[in-house]
Amino acid sequence: MAKTNAKVDGVFRTRSLGIAASGVQDQYSDGKAAKVWHLYIGGKKRTNEYADAITRVLRENGVQTVLDAACGTGVDSILLVEAGFTVKSVDASDKMLKYAHKLRWQRHSSDKAFENWEIGEGDWLDLENCEDSIHHPDGGYDCVICIGNSFAHLPDFLGDQSMHKRAISNFHKMLKPGGILIIDHRNYDHIIKFGKLPNSSSKLYYQGDRIHRIKTSVLTVDGECTMITLDYEIDISGTGLADATDPMREKPDGTVVSISQFRLSYYPHTLAKFNALLEGVFGEDADHKVLPDFMESKPSEDYVPSYLVHIIKRKE
Repeated sequence: MAKTNAKVDGVFRTRSLGIAASGVQDQYSDGKAAKVWHLYIGGKKRTNEYADAITRVLRENGVQTVLDAACGTGVDSILLVEAGFTVKSVDASDKMLKYAHKLRWQRHSSDKAFENWEIGEGDWLDLENCEDSIHHPDGGYDCVICIGNSFAHLPDFLGDQSMHKRAISNFHKMLKPGGILIIDHRNYDHIIKFGKLPNSSSKLYYQGDRIHRIKTSVLTVDGECTMITLDYEIDISGTGLADATDPMREKPDGTVVSISQFRLSYYPHTLAKFNALLEGVFGEDADHKVLPDFMESKPSEDYVPSYLVHIIKRKE
């Protein structure tokens, strides 16, 4: 288990060099992850993995309006627009939103549904005040989604999860009575225990076949895990993205490839604590279920999910 190997010049770095540290930092602001994100997620392979599951959940709950609170490059929003939902999308990273805006522009002339897709910058700690970029519907949304392990980017500077509680409260406020929040996190219980990502048959959100390596670092303070850092290496050979500064790596078959590297850090939400976080806002008696990798149940007793997907309903 790596405890402090995410170092540069002897200092433990929580993000790729060049990213601002003030406030709630945008870990994507250097553009490194955004540039290769489509290779990491695997394009349509990503949404094909869970398209039926998420659209089924939405239709079972009578959802029409959706706020994608962590839209990134727009891949999940596009899935939902194509499925006939009215979608508004926000993200804190302008580097990621640039790609979402580009995709909307490419689609809007040939598909009228994309003309109504609103995209803008949004801060989970102040969601009500992003009206200059998107317009919230009167009465709230039928559904808010925050998936792809996105919520784990929000740090816990004060050590009391007050920022997490504030963000969940804002998601709750965005919902109309009876609306649902769909939010997830990696299987951090497994990562903390074993020091590596689960070797699940389902990678769910990240289906790219150019993932060379993901290195896991677990930071502990006084015996308690406080942060997980993942160092990503993406094969960019033959994509037109490589340059002379990119490192080279040898694949198991002996092929040498150019690599793009980026680092992302996450708050390690364990299942028990995340359940308590959600139910502390929505109520202990709220309708709340957890899906392993967006499945209704584990396919086998020894199956270890990569992600835990929470669906919780605001009371009527």
